[in-house]
Amino acid sequence: MEKNILFYVILAILVVQYLVHQYLEYLNAKRFKSTLPPELADVFDEDEYQKSQKYKQTNYKFGVISDGFSLVLTICFLAFGGFEWVDQITRSITEDSISMALIFFGIIMLGSAVLGLPFSYYRTFVIEEEYGFNKTTKSTFWSDKIKGSILTVILGGGILSLFMLFYQSTGPNFWIYTWIAVGIFILFINLFYSRLIVPLFNKQTPLEDGSLKSSIENYAQKVGFELQNIFVIDGSKRSTKANAYFSGFGKEKRITLFDTLINDLSEDEIVAVLAHEVGHYKRKHIIVNLVVSLLTTGLTLFILSLFINHPEISLAIGVSKPSFHAALVGFALLYSPISELTGLIMNYLSRKFEFQADDFAKTTFAATPLVSSLKKLSKKSLSNLTPHPAYVFVHYSHPPLVERIRNLKA
Repeated sequence: MEKNILFYVILAILVVQYLVHQYLEYLNAKRFKSTLPPELADVFDEDEYQKSQKYKQTNYKFGVISDGFSLVLTICFLAFGGFEWVDQITRSITEDSISMALIFFGIIMLGSAVLGLPFSYYRTFVIEEEYGFNKTTKSTFWSDKIKGSILTVILGGGILSLFMLFYQSTGPNFWIYTWIAVGIFILFINLFYSRLIVPLFNKQTPLEDGSLKSSIENYAQKVGFELQNIFVIDGSKRSTKANAYFSGFGKEKRITLFDTLINDLSEDEIVAVLAHEVGHYKRKHIIVNLVVSLLTTGLTLFILSLFINHPEISLAIGVSKPSFHAALVGFALLYSPISELTGLIMNYLSRKFEFQADDFAKTTFAATPLVSSLKKLSKKSLSNLTPHPAYVFVHYSHPPLVERIRNLKA
């Protein structure tokens, strides 16, 4: 009986989350043709504004179809014994619990990746191509997919294996050891992401000596930010959209500029963008985000430890022989509302941090070039300039452009 209740709870969670998400998308779509605030009147001319509206509508319609497909597929998989079928295949191959978990999740992820490929391909080579963003070749597209899958198998498989080893050897306290291991992994990735992961997908080269590098170094020296590593990444091989980011700690910290950013912005605008990134570092946002991420991971693992041994969790997804790997799937589905809640908190915190980083850039450099750079970047990406407040609250990790500009001009 409890198994049936949990099954319907999972179905209810999936459907309610989908409906809430689609309602927010609908509210947001209704504002696509809103009149632009005076502060943003110069971002688009009339033709560009119409193009941006059409781009957003296209993505909205595509999202309705892809999200609907995902929901129907998940419900069918649950209702018609998909997880039981995968579990039986897994048990016919091995009886070792760790191997079973790796094969079980491997089959599910492979199926998910194959079914998601047409949507990913269509978004890249039809939607992004139509609006002039796509620079990805078909060979790069497939190469990215293969490399991403190999990374997932190595890193994901390694973490899952450790997870199960702790579960088998430490009993109820497995979550503590797993938390420590995941914490070490998160720290490692934060430190060495740019050095080890990025080169698998992109070419990074040190910023050439010249006026731009001198301006960046002069600013860094002015604010007491020790900076030895400034790199340019070939983002243009995939998209015309621009970006910049800060990564690492200590000697491993570096600033990375997309080549598209250097091409699109003036020297002062680039320094202003970097001043914003330095602001995140100076205001300890990276440390706070890391700590919050570790705390939410610990909370998730602790709650998991309370439920993982209940056979009803496995039975709820239709698996007849309770197991760790089946319970992990059931728990992930049941826990998703809490994940949504922690996501809301993280987004709220992130939006506050963006304002603080903007204030740092305004105080230590200048507001005007940061405002103009934000406008150029929004124009270049055809971003939504009039998002619905509810949509912003749930989904945005950055404040809307008009709010950032008003804050910078305050």
